[in-house]
Amino acid sequence: MNLIGKLQDKNIIVTGATGAIGEAIARQIAAKGDYRVILAARDQNKAQVLVEQIVHVTGSSNVVYELVDFSSRASIQAFSERWQEPLYALVNNAVIAPGTRKETLQGIELQFATNVLGYLWMTIDFLEHLKSCAGSRVVNVASNYAGGLDMDDLEFKRRRYDNHSAYRQSKQANRMLSAALADRLASDGITVNACHPGVADSQLTAALGTSGRDSPDESARTAVWLATHLDAGDKTGKYFVNKREIPDKFTTNKHEIERLLKICLDY
Repeated sequence: MNLIGKLQDKNIIVTGATGAIGEAIARQIAAKGDYRVILAARDQNKAQVLVEQIVHVTGSSNVVYELVDFSSRASIQAFSERWQEPLYALVNNAVIAPGTRKETLQGIELQFATNVLGYLWMTIDFLEHLKSCAGSRVVNVASNYAGGLDMDDLEFKRRRYDNHSAYRQSKQANRMLSAALADRLASDGITVNACHPGVADSQLTAALGTSGRDSPDESARTAVWLATHLDAGDKTGKYFVNKREIPDKFTTNKHEIERLLKICLDY
């Protein structure tokens, strides 16, 4: 679905928009009325139904969808190439946690490709669109569950794969790469922050064998705040929980952050 026409509303892309938290993020932003919300998703039927639901609930007609595979650089590049407008905010939220180790057609472990490289590729490939919009922002949905990252085995080629370990290290990578990109994009006026959502019942929690304790709306609030609120506009390279900045132990070692970024840029 190509985007048609020029609107004065600020454009915000939400990836993984058909998931429980992604839907809540998109709906809350649409309800504000000041933004054009683009639901980036892999499943056309789900995306189309969700657009109709959000339009009905919020009364906003400025909600559309785009189809993209976040594990594929080619799919992301195609999305960015057909995009012809400034981009105010990019909310990287897409996430998977398959129970068995799988690879993309390019031979990259699927969870690493989607949860980590997908965030990086989206940011890089939409960089010129972000630069063309004043006060633009990148929000990476990470997790307090982060940890266990092994830069010598990011794709679980030597370690035994389990989706908990792969998910945890992907969220640590999100937090580290957010800090790395924040440093690089500050001169362009683009902020990059990471956040912990709440833990809502979703396909992700089902895949991980856990249950949620928060509603999707509660889980979405920090990402929505970072993407839209004026007070969040001067923050960059930070980690947020419940709309509060907290120290991030994963971003103190600049050498390791730069090492991870270099590895990921080589894909």
